[in-house]
Amino acid sequence: MQTEAELDSERERAGQALDSERVRAALDAIAAEDAARLSNVLEPLHAADVADLLEQISSNDRDALVRLWGRQIDGEILSELDESIREPLIESLPSEVLAEAIRELDSDDVVDLVEDLQEEQQTRILGALETIDRIGVESALSYPEFSAGRLMQRELVALPEDWTVGQAIDYVRTADDLPDQFYHVVLVSPAMKPVGYVALGRLLSSRRDHPLLDIIEDSYRTVTVTDPESDVAYLFNHYHLISTPVVDESGRLVGVITIDDAMAVLDEEHEEDLLRLAGVDEDSSLTDTVLRTTRGRAVWLFVNLLTAILASLVINAYAETIDQMVALAVLMPIVASMGGNAGTQTMTVAVRAIATRELTASNALRVSWREITVGAINGLLFGLIMAGVAAFWFGVPKLALVIAVAMVLTLIAAALGGILIPILLERLKIDPALASGPFVTTVTDVVGFFAFLGLASMLLL
Repeated sequence: MQTEAELDSERERAGQALDSERVRAALDAIAAEDAARLSNVLEPLHAADVADLLEQISSNDRDALVRLWGRQIDGEILSELDESIREPLIESLPSEVLAEAIRELDSDDVVDLVEDLQEEQQTRILGALETIDRIGVESALSYPEFSAGRLMQRELVALPEDWTVGQAIDYVRTADDLPDQFYHVVLVSPAMKPVGYVALGRLLSSRRDHPLLDIIEDSYRTVTVTDPESDVAYLFNHYHLISTPVVDESGRLVGVITIDDAMAVLDEEHEEDLLRLAGVDEDSSLTDTVLRTTRGRAVWLFVNLLTAILASLVINAYAETIDQMVALAVLMPIVASMGGNAGTQTMTVAVRAIATRELTASNALRVSWREITVGAINGLLFGLIMAGVAAFWFGVPKLALVIAVAMVLTLIAAALGGILIPILLERLKIDPALASGPFVTTVTDVVGFFAFLGLASMLLL
């Protein structure tokens, strides 16, 4: 039961948010080594805001903050921190502070916190847990990475399938070991196999003598511990789930996954796709060192360099044509830029559709034809615009025809490459978000330069 002081503290915290003024106040308190003032700044903040502040300040200021306020850092703050900051912060916390922080967390948050740490730090954290909690976390860590077993929490409410509403309500009111938050009551057979679940709202609004089996939810689904977490997140998003039971290979109930964890997976996948499309390491962060950041970006910059060289070879093959008409060199970047942008648009749509399972083998042909048609229409539209610009600019009618036709061919190729390359990579079990960009760029550049310069050499010289 919360005291009035604790409730007042939560009410105060609810109205506070992290802003630049509060960050400056925290830095001033750190510079003055004033622990009391720093506590006044940080105490009203939500754990996520404290984590944001720790990520925004420099490593020296972070070390000073831990020295002044480290004993107030709890498990919720640790679970909100970026992994690159969390590990050194855990290393600097006193053992008793770390132990208390870890005990506050649900099992899924402990697993999320522990799984990416070094073995020595894992041992330190697991040693701070009660025996039964440690066994549960170690069991979760034995499942494959990025699986439902890693994502689930063991804290749940499971009741016999033959109970009534009244029995369930009485149990929920009197039990001492319920989770802090739960959305469903899972009904299980005598063999501990789930048969359905009941939403709390439905439970509380039903008559006491009503059997629980009569009010189970239609949305009921289960996942297996070895299912990929991406499949779990898709299930939540597709069927609008709030929570779902997790079973082992024999079908016995071992845990539950809630919507916050599923949405976190979706958010991570969206972020990874965005970074990969830009050729950036999916684990990159603003807190990474210069060396790590440079190394992570250099790989795909090198791939882009190779594709740029390939495009340059096409240009070099028509060097004499360019020498005889300088206007071609002026107009070439326009063709390449339009093709690149059109290819990126189609590729982004395709990669996202593959990730959300909207683009499948059954509709790939129809979607591809639609994109080709869009590319042809846009190519015709902007080809006519550029034909008018080229005719007005250089006064060469045939040059206007060349750039118009080249624009149509380039945008069709961009649409075709933007849709087919991600599909092909996905079939080859290669992440389309990671590898599509350089290949699509190569297709648009090579086709664009070849079409423009090839037509120019045939019609203008």
